Amino acid sequence: MAGERQARLADRIRVIIAERLEKGLRDPRLGFVTITDARVSGDLQHASVFYTVLGTEEERIASGAALTSATGMLRSEVGRQLSTRLVPTLEFIPDALPENADHIGALLREAQQRDADVAKLASSASHAGDADPYRTEDDDSE
Repeated sequence: MAGERQARLADRIRVIIAERLEKGLRDPRLGFVTITDARVSGDLQHASVFYTVLGTEEERIASGAALTSATGMLRSEVGRQLSTRLVPTLEFIPDALPENADHIGALLREAQQRDADVAKLASSASHAGDADPYRTEDDDSE
């Protein structure tokens, strides 16, 4: 029961913050930010909001600072739109999803290349050892 409520509250917080950021903040440091996920603690008093920023490393750092400085205003917005007795504190955490996806993609490309190399070696390989003197061509048809 509590897990379902946590998930609903986290999803609602994610939507509220994303909508507010879409309307814009008056902070020139804020870049192209996407809210990817939100997680709420078991007591519903703390929310971790995960975000990604499209751009350079400097833009990511600047956008993180802009989100941190706007935490109070965003928490007020969340409080206005939620019907809970207590408004959770917000913590903004950069999401490592794009970097992890790039790393996994590189690993998959490497594995595919190794598979192709093994298949190439296997196509020209022959069985180890001497040929079976007792095996006839009729045995292959069975």
